[in-house]
Amino acid sequence: MNYERPARHRTIFAVDVEGYGDRRRTTPHRLALRDGLYRALCRAFDDAGVPWGQCRREDCGDGVFVLAPAEIPKGPFVDFLPTALAVALHRHNRTHHAEARIRLRMALHAGEVAFDDHGVTAPAINQTFRLLEAAPLKDALKSSRGVLALITSAWFYDEVVRHSDGLDPTTFRPVPVAVKETRTTGWIALPDRPYPANTSLLGDVTALDDYRTWRRFRRHAQVLADRDGPA
Repeated sequence: MNYERPARHRTIFAVDVEGYGDRRRTTPHRLALRDGLYRALCRAFDDAGVPWGQCRREDCGDGVFVLAPAEIPKGPFVDFLPTALAVALHRHNRTHHAEARIRLRMALHAGEVAFDDHGVTAPAINQTFRLLEAAPLKDALKSSRGVLALITSAWFYDEVVRHSDGLDPTTFRPVPVAVKETRTTGWIALPDRPYPANTSLLGDVTALDDYRTWRRFRRHAQVLADRDGPA
C-alpha cells in the first residue's frame, strides 16, 4: 500500500439525479437516463473548456463524482459549465419520455485530495457530498421549473463565484447546510431559472452570521419535530 503520494488541490464536482429511485422508472428508463447523463456531462465539460477525458470520474449509480486536473482553472466550472450542462439536459429531455428525463443537483467545492491504491479521500470530498444532499438544494430544485440546481461551498463562492466575470454572483442565495456531521453554509443558484439579482447578498457571511443562520435553522427544525412527533 502506497501512503506517500502527495495530496493535490483539486476542483471537486458532483451531480445527483432527482428522483432516480422513483418506482415509475424502469430499468430501460434508467439506462436511457444514465446514457443521457454521461452524454450531457461530456458535452458540457468540453463546451466549458474542461476536458472530460482528462478528469477522474467515478460513477455513483444515481450520479457522478468528478475531480478535475489540478491545472484546470476553477472559473469555467461556474462561468460556463452550469449553463452548458442545463442546455445539454434540456436537449436530452426533449427527446425522451418523462421517466427517462433528467433533473440534476450539482455541487462544487475544492480542496486537498489524497490518493491511495483504492482511490481518493479528503474532507473536501465529504463536504461536497454533504452539500449535494442538503435539504435546501433539494427544495430549490423541486420548486424550480428548470433542470439544474447548483450549490457551491462558501469557500468556492468567496474565492471563485464572487470574482467571476462570466456570471452574476448576486443571483446566488446563501443557505444553511446540515447533513450528518456537517454544519456549514452553501450558496445556491438556478442556472436555467435564475433567482433575481440581490446585491445586498454580496456582504461577507461572517462566522457570526453563519452561526446565527444555523441557530435559526435549528429552531425551525425543532418546531417541525415537536409538531410532527417521533418518526
